[in-house]
Amino acid sequence: MKLVTFDFDRVGHLEGEEIVVLDAPSMRELFERGGADETGERVPLDEAQLQAPIVPKKFFHTAGNFREHEEESKQVGWSHEIAPWIVFFQNVDAIVGPDEPVVYPEHLTEELDYELELAVVLRQAGKWFPPEEATDYIGGYVIFNDITARDIQRREMRSGVFSFCKAIDTFCPLGPWIVTPDEVPDPHDLAMELRVNGETRQTSHSSRMSVTIPEILSHYSALGYSAGDVVSTGTVSGVAGFSPDAASLYLKPGDVMECEIERIGVLRNPVVSWEEAHGEPAPPRVRW
Repeated sequence: MKLVTFDFDRVGHLEGEEIVVLDAPSMRELFERGGADETGERVPLDEAQLQAPIVPKKFFHTAGNFREHEEESKQVGWSHEIAPWIVFFQNVDAIVGPDEPVVYPEHLTEELDYELELAVVLRQAGKWFPPEEATDYIGGYVIFNDITARDIQRREMRSGVFSFCKAIDTFCPLGPWIVTPDEVPDPHDLAMELRVNGETRQTSHSSRMSVTIPEILSHYSALGYSAGDVVSTGTVSGVAGFSPDAASLYLKPGDVMECEIERIGVLRNPVVSWEEAHGEPAPPRVRW
């Protein structure tokens, strides 16, 4: 089942080319209630405006789970090690949905990058559970594009923490829908690809994780999950910032990103300038 949020926070699931509307005020509340009844209404998919499928209470941003990302960082002498078992909280106010623009804040960064990730939506609340029980907590899978300002990140990583660089407004594209586990028999058997203007930039496979999704969910369960929380699983190789020719690959206004994960779908987002988004020039430049 593909669960969607559309048209000012309405909730439903896809059936062919229609959305079957569900009786829930939000996707998060659907998970909190353990489901929702159909209302009997159906909306053509091509007439609906999809939103980010969920705005969680907590967004657990984990990293370092694809060691290929660490290996590629070495080719450019990246400033800091990408250690395993990195976690921080994402700014849920930065979430945008499919086809919504990522706003380039040119007063903050000159090195805007993309990061394709598979994310997990928690079906129910839980704490302190072992990997063997983790699948009981999985409500579905969603695509996450972890937009990152690399110049800010290098400065932040001097302290060992990096979150501002990834939490700026619109830096959290999520979607296009949540795919329930019955449609993803093995989340470690999924092809992954990110394209910019049709050109492949990242290509990998979820089998390349150095740890499993149940291990990730168990490891961070000490922090306590709420129903509808989201846990990302880290990006794969191919980011612009770790390329020898990074300057030519960083995102710019007019670019279109497409994140594709097998069995889940395609999350598409354009990049727009600050002025196009806000109708006025960007604020004065901030130097990091």
